[in-house]
Amino acid sequence: MKYDRNKALIESGIPGLPAPRRGKVRDIYDLGDSLLFVATDRISAFDCVMPNGIPDKGKVLTGLSLFWFELMKWLPNHLITADVNKYPKSLKKYSSDLAGRSMIVKKASPLSVECIVRGYITGSGWKDYQKTGSVCGIPLRKGYRQADKLDQPLFTPSTKAELGIHDENISFDKAKEIAGVEIAEKVKELSLKTYSTATDFAETKGIILADTKFEFGTINGKIILIDEVLTPDSSRFWPAEQYKVGGSPPSLDKQFVRDYLESLNWGKTPPAPDLPDEVVFKTREKYLEAFRLIVGKDLN
Repeated sequence: MKYDRNKALIESGIPGLPAPRRGKVRDIYDLGDSLLFVATDRISAFDCVMPNGIPDKGKVLTGLSLFWFELMKWLPNHLITADVNKYPKSLKKYSSDLAGRSMIVKKASPLSVECIVRGYITGSGWKDYQKTGSVCGIPLRKGYRQADKLDQPLFTPSTKAELGIHDENISFDKAKEIAGVEIAEKVKELSLKTYSTATDFAETKGIILADTKFEFGTINGKIILIDEVLTPDSSRFWPAEQYKVGGSPPSLDKQFVRDYLESLNWGKTPPAPDLPDEVVFKTREKYLEAFRLIVGKDLN
């Protein structure tokens, strides 16, 4: 296992297993009839992976995903187990390293479309609206202010880009072209329902779920939820008591990292700049607070 100076796990390695496929955050090992997902502490922004990570971030992502999978039992997902005691014998000696930051999942065929739901006008959606009066090609009424709640949540799909390549917002018609009409219609329905359910729950915890991203895959033609779900990496979480319209509200997600990077003279292409310790530890605090508020306890 490779750690950075702040003891963040940057890269996993499991002797005896084939080299993993490394995504922006996860290292994915092929176990034959299933996959082992290891959530590292890597952090990406603007589709670039930072050189250093956020300690415990992978555990937050895993813990929150497990929490939401359990809460959303009505929606089939790819989880087999996250209990290291139930892992194959070949992984037993690495149990302490894998505990809390890994899960064994079903093999699915990922859709080539990412499913984004926006309930508030912020981030790139706000910039788009200022320029065009629309968000991802969807015309909106006049008069919205930054961070306003939208009259109704928007489904704004994007392409699923490879590492180092920027995701691209696409129209729903384009999503239907890529995924097929029936599948596109279904994942739109599931995304909006899941967002609505999560929003209602988050409100009881004093959190506004401004927007989020879902990923789906298929197994034998059946659509299931895959990857992570409703984490500070894939969502914008705003503390309700600090929320106000007219600016970018304080958040419990990686917006803090984005804001820091926006202050630099950096072209948002690799190589990404090193994150200073102050940004690393403040981001860690935000992730841990998001976990504590949503789950109702501190991360173990």
